[in-house]
Amino acid sequence: MSTAPGTVVGGATPRSRRAEFMARGGWQGLMFSLPAIILLVVFMVYPVLWTIRLSLDTGRGLRFREFVGLDNFERLLTNDRRFLDLSGFPPDGALVNNIKWIVLYTSLCLILGLLMAVLATRVRYESMIKAIIFVPMAIAATAVAIIWKFVYSPDPDIGVLNAAIQGFGGDPISWLGRESTVNYAIIFAYVWASAGFAMVVLSAALKGISQEVIEAARTDGATEWDIFRRIQFPLLSLPISVVTVWLVINVIKVFDIIYVMTAGGPNGASQVIAYTMYDQTFQGSKGGYGAAIAVIMLIMMIPIMAFNIKRFRSEAVVQ
Repeated sequence: MSTAPGTVVGGATPRSRRAEFMARGGWQGLMFSLPAIILLVVFMVYPVLWTIRLSLDTGRGLRFREFVGLDNFERLLTNDRRFLDLSGFPPDGALVNNIKWIVLYTSLCLILGLLMAVLATRVRYESMIKAIIFVPMAIAATAVAIIWKFVYSPDPDIGVLNAAIQGFGGDPISWLGRESTVNYAIIFAYVWASAGFAMVVLSAALKGISQEVIEAARTDGATEWDIFRRIQFPLLSLPISVVTVWLVINVIKVFDIIYVMTAGGPNGASQVIAYTMYDQTFQGSKGGYGAAIAVIMLIMMIPIMAFNIKRFRSEAVVQ
């Protein structure tokens, strides 16, 4: 048995596949997508590749000067105590601060957002209450930083928090001037600004749950806690994962609120990865070192995005 030249056994020829692609309007679709592809390459792919290349160089003046290989990464993870300090317990440094942010900021936003979403659906004037809670989300991070800088002011005549403490007979506390409190103070301010986002997304997801299922559960004698634990919460797993990914990515690249409130102080206690990258690149004129920090930020985000994509695909298969 012989086969004709140019054919593939058990399938269409490359030529027929190309003709089928053309018949379905594939080239037209590709041409329509071309501007978006060009923008993606110019503004995302090229900058990432350029940053990776710069991280392997001294990068003074943000130019390729001298190739140093992985020296920037080695120095960053072993010799830079401002970035990672493992000499004592607990560990310290910008990377550790970011981990604190991820754990505290993400969990507090999710807990408060879910709590407010559930409670808001059970009260009158639901829309007005949600709008009030969401207002801080519409405020620029710089403005949030200025507001909370006044709230935390050690002067009781200016700082609302210290005025309240003094009113109860306590001594004013320098919330942003103490290494032990500065990170928690900034995190709380950022939670105040972001919890409304989590509330709105989770509230919309709650609205999407069939009321017939909930009423049937109530008819069967289920309490409100049983309804939340056994019906609502499991159905909120995908929206919660989406909000979690957004919060984690948001906190990995957090910069502006720290820059305005403390500029990384006191003594570098509130520095995070993004602020360290800015400080090394533009204040220290170490472009290659700053690029290495940016690459580490990218590496931290990749598994988070991969988890989100995998979760969406699994939900699509189930549906």
